[in-house]
Amino acid sequence: MKNVSRIARSRLAVTLVAVAAAVSGGHVMAADCHDTPSAGVDWSECTKKNLMLEGSDFEKANLAGADLSQTSLKNANLDAANFEKATLIRAWLEGAKADDATFDKIEAYRAVFQDASAQNSSFVSAELQRADFTRAQLSGANFEKAELGRATFEKAVLTGARFALANLSRVDLSGASFGGPVDFDRAFMFLTRIEGLDLSAATGLQQSQIELACGDASTKLPSGLTMPKDWPCATD
Repeated sequence: MKNVSRIARSRLAVTLVAVAAAVSGGHVMAADCHDTPSAGVDWSECTKKNLMLEGSDFEKANLAGADLSQTSLKNANLDAANFEKATLIRAWLEGAKADDATFDKIEAYRAVFQDASAQNSSFVSAELQRADFTRAQLSGANFEKAELGRATFEKAVLTGARFALANLSRVDLSGASFGGPVDFDRAFMFLTRIEGLDLSAATGLQQSQIELACGDASTKLPSGLTMPKDWPCATD
């Protein structure tokens, strides 16, 4: 009888596992917030503030909605990771590899992306005020509708990047490299620093945007646009 009871319990356990799998669509249950950093880890909605995660492997990880404020992800592997709606306020991503990653709708005020690679990554509708993208590799990145007020892209590579409908107010593009078309369609470019830039292949630019931006005699504009008589350049 005891053997029969054990068999029954065993069958019941198998049945419960099968039901759980069916309810979750046949997928393995999500990892919890105590899991260690690893490729593919699921830290969605987890609180991971003020941590030192330098050099960690988060390739294809799910970090959607996670709070990573003031956390260091320097030199981490973030390729194809999902950060949608994550909080990255004052987070450090210097030297991180984040190609093909999703940063849509993140809150990343003063986040540091210096020397990071985020090629073909998406920052749609992201809050990136005062973020630092100095020397970042951002070819093909999508910043559509992003809030980028006072962000810096000094010496960043922006070939094929998209800034349609983005707020580029007081953004510093000094020394940025385009090497091809960049989309500025309806971007707000109040006092955007474009001194010395070759924007001849840029798309979506209108004369009204140029009138608001800060360029100089060496700024190259697309065909049909003219250099303003006076550039409204701020000193701050």
